[in-house]
Amino acid sequence: MTLSHVDEQGRARMVDVAHKAESVRTAVAEGRIRMSAGAFAMVEGNSGPKGDVLSTAELAGVIAAKRTADLIPLCHPIGLEHVKVNATLDGSLPGVRVEASAKVVGRTGVEMEALTAVSVTLLTVYDMIKAAGHDLEIGEIRLLEKTGGAKGDWQRPAPAR
Repeated sequence: MTLSHVDEQGRARMVDVAHKAESVRTAVAEGRIRMSAGAFAMVEGNSGPKGDVLSTAELAGVIAAKRTADLIPLCHPIGLEHVKVNATLDGSLPGVRVEASAKVVGRTGVEMEALTAVSVTLLTVYDMIKAAGHDLEIGEIRLLEKTGGAKGDWQRPAPAR
């Protein structure tokens, strides 16, 4: 297997996508942040020192998806058609679960945009509730599915039970 972002001499390079056909491409990613019961109560009650945690974090995720090419050096700047970020409370963690989806009609996929949206949403939650303690844990950031492109559709297999 060869890596697409490495040239024959092993140097990093941006992939040339000019020859690729445009197609509808989508991606969905997820992640979570665990927190103390006290921090969870602050988020749930909208009583944090910086305001509404979930809506602010979701907005940050949308902005981040649009800025992905500014953050990831070899990522193509693309004109996103749609980005959606959902941050939901999960008492079983306790914490917040985030899911982000991105869509483009283009020559390259939107996996990085969905993953960036999730990451920045989680970092924003961290920033907004760190006053409640630094025992926060961000994790399980991963791609769930992608559609479109030459390699076709992909979906993460369901975990074995």
